[in-house]
Amino acid sequence: MEWLTNPDRRIPIGGWAKSFFTWLTTNFSGFFDHVSAVLSGVVNVILWILQSPHPLIVVAVVTAASYWFRRSIGVTLFTLLGLLLIINLGYWKATTETLALVLAASAVSMAVGIPLGIAAARRAWVYAVMRPILDLMQTIPTFVYLIPALVLFGLGMVPGLIATVIFAIPAPIRLTRLGIISTPPSLVEAAVSFGATPSQVLRKIELPFAMPQIMAGLTQTIMLSLSMVVISALVGAAGLGVPVVRALNTVNIAMGFESGLCIVILAIILDRLFRSSDEGEGA
Repeated sequence: MEWLTNPDRRIPIGGWAKSFFTWLTTNFSGFFDHVSAVLSGVVNVILWILQSPHPLIVVAVVTAASYWFRRSIGVTLFTLLGLLLIINLGYWKATTETLALVLAASAVSMAVGIPLGIAAARRAWVYAVMRPILDLMQTIPTFVYLIPALVLFGLGMVPGLIATVIFAIPAPIRLTRLGIISTPPSLVEAAVSFGATPSQVLRKIELPFAMPQIMAGLTQTIMLSLSMVVISALVGAAGLGVPVVRALNTVNIAMGFESGLCIVILAIILDRLFRSSDEGEGA
């Protein structure tokens, strides 16, 4: 046993990882700065849209959108009352910051995840390569990849956004692939027999059939992004995670309960807005 625990024979995995990230920051700092600037710009645009108008105007727009999408009085009332409660509690600014982070992370995850899911469905070897990587992304403790995100992108919203995307992106990839491979072969064969090209089969047969799964991937991505709110606050991301962390450090039950309630309200509103229509209605 001593030969295994001998410090001189220890495999320097941590040292290799440190050397790799040192090499990245040394040789690709410009690239990471560019990515950070682009992602910061996306978040800032969303924040400007949410914070420039009067809060009541944003509430009215979101409430109208909830009725337009869901056609449910219950969902509409919950959206209206929930957002008004957030304003009353004084967490509107933090809520918009969290919403901006969640929307940006969800947009990046879907923009990258859907094409990767399609590729995984079309090529079995692609999914064979991606599967262990996706398993690793879903099982590794989130604090572990907060460290390299912090090293590469510094403090602020961007490392929180990157960590959130890493945590959430397996959902749209897996569900998009599941939707594509679940398309009945008879539909694909009929389209091919009528002369449809592979891209036409994808656009007119497979993607429409997979849309419920893709929308389920979107809602899962949003919920996973919201679950990262508190963790992202540890690397400087603004939003509702900040008062939660502050309440934890000071054992402030009131602040912790109120900020946690705002996260729950936001999660329910986003879930009702983006869930698939065949999953049922109601607040």
